[in-house]
Amino acid sequence: MTVRICVVGAGPGGYAAAVRAAQMGADVTLVDRDGVGGTCLNRGCVPTKVMKHTAEVLDKIGRSGTLGIRMDGRAEVSMVDVLARKARVIQDQARGIHNLLRSNKVQYVAGSASLEGADRVRVTPPEGGVHEVPADRIILAPGSAPTPLASLPFDGESVISSNDALELQEIPETLLIVGAGVIGCEFAFIFSALGTRVILAEALPRVLCLPSVEADCSKVLQREMKKRKIQVMLNRTVSTIDRQGKRCVVSVGPAVLPEENGAGGERTETVTVDKVLVCIGRRAEPDDLSVEKAGVKTDGHGWIRVDAGMATDAPGVYAIGDILGPSKPMLAHVASAEAAVAAENAMGGDRRMDYAVVPNAIFTTPEIACVGLTEALAVEQGYVVKAAKVLFRSIAKAHILDEIAGEAKIVCDASDGRILGVHMIGPHATDLIGEGALAVRMGCTLSDLADTIHAHPTLGEIYPEVAYKALGRSLHG
Repeated sequence: MTVRICVVGAGPGGYAAAVRAAQMGADVTLVDRDGVGGTCLNRGCVPTKVMKHTAEVLDKIGRSGTLGIRMDGRAEVSMVDVLARKARVIQDQARGIHNLLRSNKVQYVAGSASLEGADRVRVTPPEGGVHEVPADRIILAPGSAPTPLASLPFDGESVISSNDALELQEIPETLLIVGAGVIGCEFAFIFSALGTRVILAEALPRVLCLPSVEADCSKVLQREMKKRKIQVMLNRTVSTIDRQGKRCVVSVGPAVLPEENGAGGERTETVTVDKVLVCIGRRAEPDDLSVEKAGVKTDGHGWIRVDAGMATDAPGVYAIGDILGPSKPMLAHVASAEAAVAAENAMGGDRRMDYAVVPNAIFTTPEIACVGLTEALAVEQGYVVKAAKVLFRSIAKAHILDEIAGEAKIVCDASDGRILGVHMIGPHATDLIGEGALAVRMGCTLSDLADTIHAHPTLGEIYPEVAYKALGRSLHG
């Protein structure tokens, strides 16, 4: 008897789960109210990188004199044209996903979904009417949405979300970004390169203050922000906003009381900007999925709880992706990996999700990428650690590209040289991290990496250079 599976949410987790289940012989229905691709394709990974590419090209044009290129006049950006290109890229990718679904005989249904039990999904199409999708198994992948600040609710005009930032018809002259996490830092570099004066406010003591990101990377990134005149305000929070015509007067004060952080004398100050972009995290979405009707339990914030096989508390119901919350990596590629586990288990398998080796890619300028343990986490876990780092300026290709800022760091077990983590900030770091992820996953040693011949001149030569350094036989680094 054919297993009927309904997948709710067609993002990188949902459509991957649908395809994998169909490949295994299931009768699959995929439901989404916002079109295929989810946040990643429509409001996240893809459109931000389209804007980043435009910003990078503009930045390169501005520095073209160093490459021997002479130009008359000043390059300008048309946001109307940028948005049109963004739409084309999204449409092309969406078309590819629809073709993938059709070739695997996945039925796609546009509409809002809610659970009527562990065996039925109620779908309300945009045109109205309601119908039910019967299911032997359900995989939930509804995603997440930007979180507003209580003191700064989104209005789509003065106070905007990351979604709104991707639809701006004009480049703001001044922009306050609240939150120096991944999204906030990426937008800071994008808008700065487009010509906006950017102020970045963060409640924590460093930019990208994340357990997976080395403090050294944060330090280099903040230095690059200073070069680009991005004003960084750390240990600061936004309290109030006063709208004065089309401008915003925002109060920014200490994140904690002065006696708690030794910040005596720090006072609240005001900044006047055109727009405020709030990037403080994500919240569970949607609120109307009615998961409790199927017996699915959530925590106090709406995030769904699952076991290592991606199963919820309700028999036959699985969950993947952002809806699992910040206790898991909220990344598109992680959702796709979780999708395979959920789909195969829904078809009777017994797979477990492994989060030990998850590469993280942060598209700032320069880019940041990391995988495995930081030096601090490795020590915390009891390893005797050996670490080394090499500057990208030691690599010929970095000079050829005129992108010499940044460094690569490797963390290993001092007893046997086994690589525990790789951390990079530099040109094309997000493309380079794949080799690091493979090295950590396969348990490679420093000698394995050092003895692997890398082509010259390439940025990939940073790997043997940092391995040589850790082995005490530095060549160029």
